Amino acid sequence: MTIREAVELFKQHQKGNVKKNTLRSYGKFLEQLQERFTEQQVVSVTQDDIGSFLEECTEGLSRSTRHLRYAQLKAFFNYVIEATGLNIKSPCSAASLSKTFKIAQHRPRKILDKETVDEIIFKSRSTRDRLILELQARCGLRIGDVLNLHAADIHGRKLIIQEPKSGRDEKIAFMPDHISFRLVAYVASQKLSPGDRVFPLCYCSMWNLVTGLGMKLNVRIQLMIFADTQPHTQAGMVSPLRSYQRSSLGIRICRLHKSI
Repeated sequence: MTIREAVELFKQHQKGNVKKNTLRSYGKFLEQLQERFTEQQVVSVTQDDIGSFLEECTEGLSRSTRHLRYAQLKAFFNYVIEATGLNIKSPCSAASLSKTFKIAQHRPRKILDKETVDEIIFKSRSTRDRLILELQARCGLRIGDVLNLHAADIHGRKLIIQEPKSGRDEKIAFMPDHISFRLVAYVASQKLSPGDRVFPLCYCSMWNLVTGLGMKLNVRIQLMIFADTQPHTQAGMVSPLRSYQRSSLGIRICRLHKSI
């Protein structure tokens, strides 16, 4: 079996078994793999081939991205070998590769206390800015979810999040009454049509907003963690720490969900 055939087999497997975000993550990388090896037989790919390929593809990228590409390539070969019954060892199983593309150990994140978060929110001058911050801090939304909200997604205390990061078609979040009233009033005051974005901002604007509010309190915000949020799923099950980051802008806006 050639690499080209193996890639097609792997793609067919993914279509019915993984989410959209996973497909998107693998897409370009599989194209690079196919372009590099094309008609080469799977059994003829060596550990050196894999090492040089990964070095070329991940040059200049962060350690976490390098580790991700290695893990994806390892998953690809493991699936192909198992699905086709090839009697070979995965070229990604070498200890040298595992060590080279080892994930970096992250420092513990500094969590802002509830009083600081509340003060940051209260320092916001405009209704728009305060709503953006409160939807994250009180409702547990990712910044991407907030910026992607449309007027038609607001139904009383309920928000319909379209195409969330989880890969699902949509998810539901709930707001406290006081935030719901102010959000509905804000949408009405802006005279938004159902298809309009509620907050037509970019991540750069959000970064300037958050850092600017932090500077007023002499808080240097590189990592903002909201520590007083409410469960926002129907079952009340949320991960203990949610984060959204855009490395090119240095944005890292995180939130910590309070235990139920």
